[in-house]
Amino acid sequence: MKKGVLLNSEISAVISRLGHTDQITIGDIGLPIPSSAQRIDLALTQGIPSFISVLNVVTQEMQVEAAFLAEEIIIYNPLIHKLILSQIKELEEQQGNSIIVEYISHNILKEKMKYSRAMIRTGENSPYANIILCSGVTF
Repeated sequence: MKKGVLLNSEISAVISRLGHTDQITIGDIGLPIPSSAQRIDLALTQGIPSFISVLNVVTQEMQVEAAFLAEEIIIYNPLIHKLILSQIKELEEQQGNSIIVEYISHNILKEKMKYSRAMIRTGENSPYANIILCSGVTF
């Protein structure tokens, strides 16, 4: 049995195949997922699992060098925004690198996520709780 924190086999497989600058998206229950993307649907019911809990586990397995957020999150979901920034700061300390956070419009985010290797759908039911994570290297 796997010892690591991440037990979901689909997410684990996606992360193990990521190369430098490859992307994955973690989204709320309302984020449209392109039919061409690998869909990993974790949503059980409203709020379960939460966006932040999924982000926390995924980033324990994935080396992150950049993240894209919808600029609308700043106004329309300040709590999740604050939690994301806190998680990124903690991740920077664990990884020993700086993580670039770029804000783009929600419409551009939806276009950009078409290039993600996978889309992870959470049960999060709050607005703009979406992130694109860009893979870094561990050396």
